[in-house]
Amino acid sequence: MTTAFSGGTAPVPSAGPARPLRVLAAMSGGVDSAVAAARAAEAGHDVTGVHLALSENPKSFRTGARGCCTIEDSHDARRAADVIGIPFYVWDLAERFREDVVDDFIAEYEAGRTPNPCLRCNEKIKFAALLDKALALGFDAVCTGHYATVAVCEDGSRELHRASDAAKDQSYVLGVLDDRQLAHAMFPLGDTVTTKDEIREEAARRGLSVAKKPDSHDICFIADGDTRGFLADRLGRSEGAILDESGTEVGTHEGAYGFTIGQRKGLRIGHPAPDGKPRYVLDISPVDNTVTVGPAASLDVTSLTAIRPRWCGTPPAAGTSGAYTAQLRAHGTECEVEAELTSDAELRVRFTGAPERGVAPGQAIVLYDGTRVVGSATIATTEKAVPAPS
Repeated sequence: MTTAFSGGTAPVPSAGPARPLRVLAAMSGGVDSAVAAARAAEAGHDVTGVHLALSENPKSFRTGARGCCTIEDSHDARRAADVIGIPFYVWDLAERFREDVVDDFIAEYEAGRTPNPCLRCNEKIKFAALLDKALALGFDAVCTGHYATVAVCEDGSRELHRASDAAKDQSYVLGVLDDRQLAHAMFPLGDTVTTKDEIREEAARRGLSVAKKPDSHDICFIADGDTRGFLADRLGRSEGAILDESGTEVGTHEGAYGFTIGQRKGLRIGHPAPDGKPRYVLDISPVDNTVTVGPAASLDVTSLTAIRPRWCGTPPAAGTSGAYTAQLRAHGTECEVEAELTSDAELRVRFTGAPERGVAPGQAIVLYDGTRVVGSATIATTEKAVPAPS
């Protein structure tokens, strides 16, 4: 018999604990984490700020950078903590970050997959290494500037929900958190419907100098945003063929790792397809260092298999299934799916609406039940739609 993954008591928004908590606020040096720390302190919690030194080159400055890990960012975080009136420390997690996030990122691209380093950082750094250290030091919770909401059920268990403001929702990159991590997570920005401009105005009212600081973009450890160049420096350049769906060579490249499924720009094929329409990356084969391109319709995916599921609550039993919505990218839209846990380590997902395009192995799929995050898994394989006869 088929049963749904979820159930249980209805959650209520967390209004905060009755007693003050010892809170470790992760302060990146940006406006969101600064306001989150300020709100936690204003709510009466005993807050300590900490900036994570994640860069292997701590003397790097913001010149040309678009991340959140420079020495100037640590100075911005310290100034914000001084204004809020909380203790502040810098913790060096660069080696752990390199091993769990950067090395994993490189290995995934080398294998032809498309990872999301933000999910990996939340899973392995902010809510594993940082949380473990915080708990060992007697802190009750880790506070971040993510836009998401933790709801408390009648039985005391916790659920992760989308932020009140869907436009800023970041629950996708938190879909890797389990129930233990949620029990010690605090997101002060998640349950208030405010625009980013209003957050900046609040920061200015509080006297925080980061009020006008630009948001971080791209991948924090790739300062110039050149992912292909970053990978080439570490994996080397290796010329290979760009093929069309018939196997005909239509161009060359300097490393299959420099491409992602669904990519259109930067193919450098040099001539249009016979039908004059754009071509997209359909497949990446690291074994023979080839990249296959074709029309947009060939990107249509009807189902997928995902591995290493992580559940934001009690794990379902193998063999259970249910109807959910899913999100495939950090800023993607929801789609309707039927999901079945075929084993403890494998999830089978079928798209019940229109096929999805640009679904790449290595990406995370996050399942939702309404606004609640059910869990996430890493996409391993996809099945394409059968092309309509011409």
